[in-house]
Amino acid sequence: MTESRQTDPLVLFMPSGKRGRFPVGTPVLDAARQLGVYVESVCGGRATCGRCQIEVQEGNFAKHGIVSSNDHISPPGPKEKRYAEVRTLPEGRRLSCSATIEGDLVVDVPQDAVVNAQVVRKAASDRVIERNPAVHLCYVEVDEPDMHKPLGDLDRMKVMLEKDWGYTDLQVEPHLLPQVQKILRKGNWTVTAAIHRDSETQRATIIALWPGLHNEAYGLACDIGSTTIAMHLVSLLSGRVVASSGTSNPQIRFGEDLMSRVSYVMMNPDGREAMTKAVRQAVSELVDQVCTSGGVARTDILDSVFVANPIMHHLFLGIDPTELGQAPFALAVSGAISCPASDIELVLNPGARTYLLPCIAGHVGADAAGATLAEGPHRQDRMMLLVDVGTNAEIVLGNRTRTVAASSPTGPAFEGAEISCGQRAAPGAIERVRIDPATLEPRFKVIGVEQWSDEPGFAEAAASTGITGICGSAIIEVVAEMYLSGVISADGVVDGAMAAKSPRILATGRTFSYLLHDGAQTITVTQNDVRAIQLAKAALYAGIKLLMEKLEVETVDTIRFAGAFGSFIDPKYAMVLGLIPDCEFSEVKAVGNAAGTGALMALLNRGHRREIEDTVTRIEKIETALEPHFQQLFIDAMALPNKVDPFPRLAAAVTLPERKILSDGDGEGGGRRRRRNRE
Repeated sequence: MTESRQTDPLVLFMPSGKRGRFPVGTPVLDAARQLGVYVESVCGGRATCGRCQIEVQEGNFAKHGIVSSNDHISPPGPKEKRYAEVRTLPEGRRLSCSATIEGDLVVDVPQDAVVNAQVVRKAASDRVIERNPAVHLCYVEVDEPDMHKPLGDLDRMKVMLEKDWGYTDLQVEPHLLPQVQKILRKGNWTVTAAIHRDSETQRATIIALWPGLHNEAYGLACDIGSTTIAMHLVSLLSGRVVASSGTSNPQIRFGEDLMSRVSYVMMNPDGREAMTKAVRQAVSELVDQVCTSGGVARTDILDSVFVANPIMHHLFLGIDPTELGQAPFALAVSGAISCPASDIELVLNPGARTYLLPCIAGHVGADAAGATLAEGPHRQDRMMLLVDVGTNAEIVLGNRTRTVAASSPTGPAFEGAEISCGQRAAPGAIERVRIDPATLEPRFKVIGVEQWSDEPGFAEAAASTGITGICGSAIIEVVAEMYLSGVISADGVVDGAMAAKSPRILATGRTFSYLLHDGAQTITVTQNDVRAIQLAKAALYAGIKLLMEKLEVETVDTIRFAGAFGSFIDPKYAMVLGLIPDCEFSEVKAVGNAAGTGALMALLNRGHRREIEDTVTRIEKIETALEPHFQQLFIDAMALPNKVDPFPRLAAAVTLPERKILSDGDGEGGGRRRRRNRE
């Protein structure tokens, strides 16, 4: 390093933590770009757009060896003063395109530096995503026509885009050609171009034009689930979520679960078209909702990213999903898809683009890829289990060395289907359950009611919602609590002998059930309900165990529950049930809509698109149906928590009951015990 370089001022950018030395007089914006710190600038350093705001942090930052001061940055020049007068610059803020480095600096890039801020901003995720979107706005001043220089208006604009922004060999969307001259003259030979380049190897394309300075560019991040569709409207210039909305997937009317929708396509000649139309219409209605909420015009939406499970992915693209309904579960396309939004009938800006994350395998889709991108098992040394519990559970297990994935057919039991009093999570549904092991009396919590059922005011509060059924989180808890209190045995049989202890144990034909609530609606947990939960949890655990065997690991270090349902699962009860392997409770976390977060990351940073495209090629796909050991793992996982696997961390935190094994005949006929032994 030369002597002059060693004495150049040291500049640290926060929150990224990137740092470097730069000669005195270097514009702060240039320094940021050289370090790869994303600071938006639409106007090309003319101090007119105000997107490149920064703040200087003053003080002695001993950790970094920097004494930072406002004296170490140039005073505001004429352009910056003019912007501050016309557009207002918050106190302490500077325009990085005009301010130059005069000494050591700690520079903060504010996350709220948003011009023309929209009304409501709902956070889709708390994480800060470094911005490098596939679409950029570029403002240029174009030379007027000259008879002695017969270069066309569009070509002169391209010359300025290369000179000011470095874009060469630009393509142009054909629909813009008839508009170029009118736009340039309306802007008095100034224009803002939206330029799309998904990767450095791809030619850049002008996809939209506006006369003068245009300061609005938005994108959509959308997760198309089999039950619900969630969408976020995001500023591509600031990274802020402007509005969020969700809706039920209208395809439910064609079938509750994915396989029934595939069957509908197979049995109805126009089935695929009907379901494609339904999901696209729902997405379009969500676009209307987020645009209205955020005060944004559809024509300002320039990019969109979608994630979905394989069947939703195919139906959204208009692809027949029939092959996914039968072995070998072949995807029509597994790689990432990039296309004009208009190709999938998405009405946004005429030049808007759409990107779909790659699918991992036939039943492990782009949603699992999005969750993997968000949680990053491939970026760490620890062994992470990522699981999205749904009608078809998607499982990813691994670390930076090796990652494997599978799907497991859990069925709809966890979502309330196939359960006698089951229902989706809605006001009136029981969501939490506790059972007194001495008296077998329950207490529970209902969605929409603050109090627990044994607290004052519960009856009055519940009168407005009613007590209508049991949702997924409570189904897990009530079965686990029935096991902990001795109502059911380790093999899942309701013990009829417990009827002598409590009137809540009811004879139901040749089996027994547990009375959870006796009111306007009688809510019971039957032997068949317990069996349905056992089958679902055994399928999930067996899939997880199979992946653990493939990686030759006995334990996992950390567990992440993805998806809306995962947000409501109590780790303790998930472990008591044997839904997940033994792990420290503190290491089991719900991460919400991780798939949607992955879509958001891919929208705001094209580098994340390359990351997940590369990662998916290295994830090993395991087909559980073809694994001979899966059946034995499934049988062992039917027991609570498991027939053969120890749960030492769980046992240290929870008093597990004496192991009680009942045959089906014993459970049905009055609870005669076959044998007892210790857990």
